[in-house]
Amino acid sequence: VQLQASGGGLVQTGGSLRLSCAASVATFSTSAMGWFRRAPGKEREFVSAISRSGASINYADSVKGRFTISRDNAKNTLYLQMNSLKPEDTAVYYCAADPSAGYYSTPRIIPAYDYWGQGTQVTVSS
Repeated sequence: VQLQASGGGLVQTGGSLRLSCAASVATFSTSAMGWFRRAPGKEREFVSAISRSGASINYADSVKGRFTISRDNAKNTLYLQMNSLKPEDTAVYYCAADPSAGYYSTPRIIPAYDYWGQGTQVTVSS
């Protein structure tokens, strides 16, 4: 299983970015998918997760109302639309897949995920 994250970059405070995660796996549509991030000097933390069909979605409180997770199972692609970006959103963003998740499951913990992308850098300038 390979996950390829893209779409990161440098943006000013209040700007927007859209991250994508392309999955080279036939089981994408049966996997819960998540986004995590690691800011400089901090631990990797949960950002958002979406269930296999997209019926259930989960967000960290810090991004709720600003970020939107979605998926296109026909394209094996996961997205994260990030609006109203803040300097504290600066981090490397990782996508992850949990092929054993239940139908409505949206895992928030790192050990739940079996596969990880390489990360894409998001930098928000003040």
